[in-house]
Amino acid sequence: MITPGLYNLTIYQGADFDKTFTVLQSGTALNFTGYTAAMQIRTSADATAFLLSLTNGSGITLGGTAGTIALNITSAQSSALSAGSFSYDLELNSGSQITRILQGSCTVSGNVTR
Repeated sequence: MITPGLYNLTIYQGADFDKTFTVLQSGTALNFTGYTAAMQIRTSADATAFLLSLTNGSGITLGGTAGTIALNITSAQSSALSAGSFSYDLELNSGSQITRILQGSCTVSGNVTR
């Protein structure tokens, strides 16, 4: 069992967001070949509606044997988010097993220049 990493995100409203994580276990990169991934940002963990959802090929790129997870949020997507503090998590799916790999708060810093 993998304990999810805690990583707090800051997204700047109206700007592109790109972040790549390398996931290691005992110093070795995990192999994400054949995995899918999903991430959602919600106002709180128990909220029914999500503010933003990313999946493989749509904001998430898994790096196979390199053990990387790249997140990309476009400026159009970040513009649509309200400024504030929210919750997120990122899960990996390997068929029958779902593993939460990251979680934390997601702060959207409001855009002043428009």
